[in-house]
Amino acid sequence: MSSRDLYVHTPDRPVWAVPATGAARFQWDYDDGRERLLALYQKGKDKQWDSSKRIDWDLEVDPYDPLGAPDEALTLYGSRHWAKMTGKDKAELRRHYASWQFSQFLHGEQGAMVCAARIVESVPDLDAKLYSATQTMDEARHAEIYGRFLHEKIGMLYPVNDSLQGLLGDTLRDSRWDIPYLGMQVLIEGLALAAFGMIRDTTNKPLPKQILAYVMQDEARHVAFGRMALRDYYRQLSDAELREREEFVIEGCYLMRDRLRGVEVLENFGVPRAEADELSEQSEFLHLFRKLLFSRIVPCVKDIGLWGERLQKAYLDMGVFDLGDSSLDLLMSQDEEMAEQLDRERFAAEERARVAEVADAIALGAAADPTADGPTADGPTAADSAVGGPTAGA
Repeated sequence: MSSRDLYVHTPDRPVWAVPATGAARFQWDYDDGRERLLALYQKGKDKQWDSSKRIDWDLEVDPYDPLGAPDEALTLYGSRHWAKMTGKDKAELRRHYASWQFSQFLHGEQGAMVCAARIVESVPDLDAKLYSATQTMDEARHAEIYGRFLHEKIGMLYPVNDSLQGLLGDTLRDSRWDIPYLGMQVLIEGLALAAFGMIRDTTNKPLPKQILAYVMQDEARHVAFGRMALRDYYRQLSDAELREREEFVIEGCYLMRDRLRGVEVLENFGVPRAEADELSEQSEFLHLFRKLLFSRIVPCVKDIGLWGERLQKAYLDMGVFDLGDSSLDLLMSQDEEMAEQLDRERFAAEERARVAEVADAIALGAAADPTADGPTADGPTAADSAVGGPTAGA
């Protein structure tokens, strides 16, 4: 089935063309490069995986409760609209919310793939080009995964959110080679990681948990790459150049905080836009979610050296300034460990199931053939007789 048949609203145009600016840079110095980045490049190669094999796509998913979201997580909960909704309406609302969330993940991953390819093209350092090539493959895999989940398990897509599309456009149109890093690696992927983590840690559904855990394992490398490359580069910039990057970060953070709330879902349920905005502002769950969205961005921004007075004031205004002291390394290592632990648990369970299956087969065979232990002192077995006895042909 075509994706266009699954969209709740058909996108205005099937292809979005963003005019490219800036230079493609070739590096003729094939030296060893930075040890840290080359180690990350090696890890990027070692950690490639096939989503068709690693993810258990045979797991059933209820499209009307794909994530096991509690009622309180739904913006309409407790409103006048909620009181009028039937059980069927509420199930449909869950489906729409999951579709909206994973659709934005899908569109963001395609954007990340394009940005990673742009970095390969424009970054001047060969070690960064090499790593970005592995990330491009990672992002292609993520887009494949989210697209498959939406097509096969939920059966519904939402168009890209206007604000997400706007930030993607600003990131890709800029001629400075570091802006795709900043816009994608720090802002968009930082926000996505927080959203992935919140769902991964709260869902009781095995398939979305697998998907998010394995995607986040890849993303941990991507964030590390952005930090390394930008931290080195931003040490060389003037105060004026740093302020330009900080303005880009401030604008992007406000845009994502204020616009990524899923009001498109509420509008599909007949809620006027102004009321949908108001309900979003009143939702305690969205307030918590909004703060968690910045748990990966703020410490990363501070780490790469963008921590001017205006940026700090913006984070104070958003109520996320204190996140600057969070340990990004700890968060990343936890993401890696959770994926590996999930693998251990899954494959240990599969191994136990295989052992039990073999044991059952042996027991079944023994029960069906009481003489399976072989010949005894009383004479030959039935099997011996069937082939002419133990000495037949001697």
